[in-house]
Amino acid sequence: MTTRANNKLLLQLLALSSWLWYPQSMEKQNSHSIFMGYLMWLFGFMGAHRFYYGRPISGCIWFFTLGLLFVGWIVDLFLIPSMDRQADIKYGVENGAINYNLCWIFLVFLGLFGIHRFYMGKIFTGLLWLFTGGFFLIGYLYDLLTLNDQILIVNKSQSRT
Repeated sequence: MTTRANNKLLLQLLALSSWLWYPQSMEKQNSHSIFMGYLMWLFGFMGAHRFYYGRPISGCIWFFTLGLLFVGWIVDLFLIPSMDRQADIKYGVENGAINYNLCWIFLVFLGLFGIHRFYMGKIFTGLLWLFTGGFFLIGYLYDLLTLNDQILIVNKSQSRT
């Protein structure tokens, strides 16, 4: 390889690494992060990455079948980049105060306590989730299915004011 080819390859690798770790630093800002997608994929046999990318039906299927007996979970390792692109197109980038990645972390790890609802400014339902264990898990499941849309609505309503 020539020096020019080596330099081009090095620049491509640097761009890829900054895209994986800092998705907001690219020219086109993303609503969802590929890094977060792979992090959620670790819990993917329960459908977490599919819920994260706004695919609630297949997320439920993965949840109840353990990622279609782990085969679909392995296949998703290669499908995450396309799911990320589709989520960015579907949910766009609203410059609202609610960050998709942070809200999803709150939901997945602290959802039963309603921390994600407090973060979105939904104080009443946050208290309800806190005192009832995610409204007896029914509200937690509802949030898994609809969190992306909830964030989009909150961000749009904040951007209008």
